[in-house]
Amino acid sequence: MRYNPSLNFESYIGHYTILYGEINTKKTFYTANFIQFLIEAKHFDPKQISILDFAPPLKVIKGIKIGGKIKDFYENSIICNYLYFEGEIIPPRFKARNRKELYENACKNYKKTSKLLKFFNNNPTEVLIINDISIYLHIGNKNLLLNAIENSKTFFGNSYYGSTIKSDFTSLFSLREKRIVGNLIKQIEFSYFTG
Repeated sequence: MRYNPSLNFESYIGHYTILYGEINTKKTFYTANFIQFLIEAKHFDPKQISILDFAPPLKVIKGIKIGGKIKDFYENSIICNYLYFEGEIIPPRFKARNRKELYENACKNYKKTSKLLKFFNNNPTEVLIINDISIYLHIGNKNLLLNAIENSKTFFGNSYYGSTIKSDFTSLFSLREKRIVGNLIKQIEFSYFTG
């Protein structure tokens, strides 16, 4: 189903929701809006909202705007249980000159993102927010992710699901990503295509 920004955020509370689509289709923006709704309209305890932000920092690479953190769209999100890791996420395809570098980048990202998922599974909160799930799924095990989602009462996340980010040596990597994200979408209660 295509995402309609006029949909009522209230209906997502107590459910599992994922937004998926191309880059620059406001997935992170809508996710940040949901957090703002929980805090400002529903008065959720911010410490019961865990944010796992797997997105690379917002940058323009090869003329394409990629990445962007939740806090770029809702500054007050930092009062939540914002889980951090050392360093930054590497946009694996954009920062690789060959297949070896591509997988090295994805492995570095996996170490960071899997550590946060494991931490959440040991310290779950009522609400789980994940920005840019595909970064973890490039190499990560879907079961660890699904366990984290099931450990929350409300899940709201987003994932890249497109064909804009590609080059000659990344085609198999991108095909695998699309297949795994596609399988995940089918397992989440509410899924919305953003474009």
